[in-house]
Order: sequence, then C-alpha cells, then structure tokens
Amino acid sequence: MSEEDIFFQRLEKVSQLQNSFNINPYPNKFTVTITVEKALKEIPQGDVSLAGRLVGIRKMGKAAFLNIKDASGKIQLYVKQDNVGEEKYRIFALCDIGDFIGVTGTVFKTKTEEITIRVTDFKILSKSLRPLPEKWHGLKDIETRYRQRYLDLISNDNVVDVFKKRARIISSIRSYLDNSGFTEVETPMMQPIPGGAAAKPFITHHNALDIDLYMRIAPELYLKRLIVGGFERIYELGRTFRNEGISIKHNPEFTILEVYRAYADYTDMMEMCREIVQAAAKAIDVSKIVIGGREIDLFSEWKQISLEQSFKDAGLDMGSDYSEQHLRDLGKKFNIENYAGIPVRKIFDRIFDLLVQPKLTQPIFITDYPKFMSPLAKSKEGNPDIVERFELFIANQEIANAYSELNDPVDQKSRFEQQSKEREKGDDEAETFDADFVRALEHGMPPTGGLGIGIDRLVILLTQQESIKDVILFPLLKPEKTAEK
Repeated sequence: MSEEDIFFQRLEKVSQLQNSFNINPYPNKFTVTITVEKALKEIPQGDVSLAGRLVGIRKMGKAAFLNIKDASGKIQLYVKQDNVGEEKYRIFALCDIGDFIGVTGTVFKTKTEEITIRVTDFKILSKSLRPLPEKWHGLKDIETRYRQRYLDLISNDNVVDVFKKRARIISSIRSYLDNSGFTEVETPMMQPIPGGAAAKPFITHHNALDIDLYMRIAPELYLKRLIVGGFERIYELGRTFRNEGISIKHNPEFTILEVYRAYADYTDMMEMCREIVQAAAKAIDVSKIVIGGREIDLFSEWKQISLEQSFKDAGLDMGSDYSEQHLRDLGKKFNIENYAGIPVRKIFDRIFDLLVQPKLTQPIFITDYPKFMSPLAKSKEGNPDIVERFELFIANQEIANAYSELNDPVDQKSRFEQQSKEREKGDDEAETFDADFVRALEHGMPPTGGLGIGIDRLVILLTQQESIKDVILFPLLKPEKTAEK
C-alpha cells in the first residue's frame, strides 16, 4: 500500500472516530501520573496513567499486546476487550503505529517477566495520518534523517542520545563559567559592520531604518566593548553566521562560545580552555575517545608547542619569514590551488592543514602566530611580528582559539587599515574597519584574555560523530528536488 493510500485510509479512521464514536482524535490534554522509566523501575501498585507514541501492535482476537514509547523509554501494554469494554476495543481497532495514546491501568509482570501495563482505559491523543518510515526502528537514509529530523528522532534512540548529551555539554559549560564568576551577556546578531573574524557575512535589510545589516560572524568586538565598559568576566554562548561552504565541519549557522576575562592573557585562557573541555567530557561520562582507531585521553597531559615548532616537526622550517613572496613560493611548492591569486593567509592555512593538522591527534595547544594572521591579538613583548595566540587541536580538528586581546587603540587602528588594504587587493574576508570599536579602545580596555570554542565541533568530538549535521538538529540542506509537473 502506498503512503498516499495509507494517508487517506487513516483520514477515514479519523472520520469514523468523529462520526461513529463522537471522539475527538486530537484532544487538548491527558493527565500523566508516571513516566515509562519510572514504571519500569518502581513497578508501582494501583492505577497509573502514562502516554506515548504507539510503536508496536500484536493483535490476538479480543486481546492485543502493544508497545508505547515516551521520552524516557518503551513499555509493553496489554489490552483486552474484557478489561476495556466492547466499544473501547472497537475504538482501539482504529489505532495505528505512530498514534499517540494515553492509557490507565496497573503494572504487572508477564510469564516471561516482562513489565507490562494491564490497560483498563485508553484515549487517542493524536491520530497520525502518515506512517512511520519502513523499518522505523532503524531509519538509515542520510538525506531523510537530516531533512526530516523528527523521523530520525522517532527512529533512532542513539540520535536522541546525542542531542541530550549536547544539552548536558552546554549546561556544563555555563555552570563552569557561572561558578567562576562570569556573567552571561547577549550582543547583537544583526550588526552594521561585520567583524571579529575572517569570514563572509550574510546581508539582511532593515525596512524601517532602510539600512543593510549583517548577521554576525563573531560577537568578539561587542564583547570587548563590554570589557571597556567595566565588565571583567563575561561570556556569550549563541548562534553565529558565516556565508561559507557546507561540509562535514561547516554549517553556515553554528554555535560558538566566547569568553573574555580582564587582567588575563592567553596562558590563563589556555588553562580555562582545558578545564571547560574536561568539564564537558565529565558531564557526559567521557574520559577517552577513539577516533580513526586511535585512543585519545582527554585527561592526560595536554601538550603545548609553538606554531614554528609544529612546522619543523612536520618537516618544514618556516623560520620567521612571513612575507607575501615567501608564502606564495611555498604555495607553489606545495601545489596550493590558485596560490598566485588567493590571500596569503589562506595559503598559510592550507599549508598548515596539509602538513601539520593531520599530526595533531592528542590534545595540543599550538601557540604564537604571525601578526598578519591575527589582527585582533596582542604582539608578544620583544617580538612584534608574533602575537600571543593559541589554537587547541584534538583529533586533528581545531576546537578552540584564544588571544591576549589587543588593547592598544593606535595599533588596532593600524591593523584595521592594513586589513582594508587586503580588502582592496581582493580579500573579501579581511576585517572591516570598525571606527567605533577603535573609539571604545581609546577610552581604555584593561589587559584581557579572550577564548572562543566551537560548540558544534566540541560535541562532534565528545560524542564521536562524523559530521556537523549529526549534532545540529536542523542543518542547512540544499532545497529538496520536486518532481516536474
């Protein structure tokens, strides 16, 4: 039977319920006294009422065994005509897998020791018109899983578990920061100037003001304005938007944590970063993970090496020459696509991705980046071409990024001006000059450490998923193809 035939068959059952039995198959409420999990654990005495989705029916004449599933688990029901009455049993005959029902009855054990509800009354709470996918108990089609996430959640308990773990991870991060004296704040998602990262923004339009705005690519510059204003420990955990490609690591809409602490530097943020990741791992009872057949211990020593040393370990002595000519020569040497035309920072990134990143399996902080790569970070004392910055890598993936934040307004203005020149040369992801941010710094910002953690990548890591689509409930997908009329 086709899905369309099933749809109209079930519509007819709705009509029967309404017209033959005077039943509303979509009532407003049902009083639940116990969850499935609690019923299974406690085996309570007396009547109980619970509700859930009907996921199994085995009829045997005037009796039937059912299975219903709520958010806590699945339990067996025993429905017998002698217990519910002839009319109720006729109503039961109109139920299908996928319907939501509420039942009242007593808990007992069958001869096979299975905990079961002996139903004395039941109520249809929502009549499903479409069937669950064939083999609903293990929906595998990737496209369907992502596009119709509700079917994925119905069909795959392990998917539900991933998103429950995601919630616990986020809760643990907030708890860590709140208990460390940080204040959670909110900054604009629509901004007149996109800044805080090298990325293309999404553009929108505000009708009343008749101005274009940009969906934020990072909350950084607004958060540092708050440090100027007197906050000393703040964080924001929320959505960020970048108009970039889609891959197993990238979704245009994603979740980021940014933390700023006055009177701190990047070494302080290094320790905080480790503690946040380990707190998140503890929240879901993880200490070790296995990626690509290699075990990663999140609670062993986290190494720290300089960027320069990481290249040496990969067989390339970069030295301290980060000139455009040197980087383009390296781009040619390593067959970087369009090395003569792309911004030099992208050449640098791609060489790093090619040589260094595949070696970064165990937790490791890569420190001290060239200034041209980090226009918002403070230079190291005695070495103005290198900034105090680290990136955390685990399982060959970047998880976090941190700076000693640049608070010299003259230097910051100069860096913005250099970024403007990069834009003129064609780098449309270079930082936009933000005069108001410079003006804020001119009022004075204390030494500050800043940290950013990609929440989606952290969840991928800790739950050992393969793609960012597996940890975002509704990832962005290409429009669904429709049949031509």
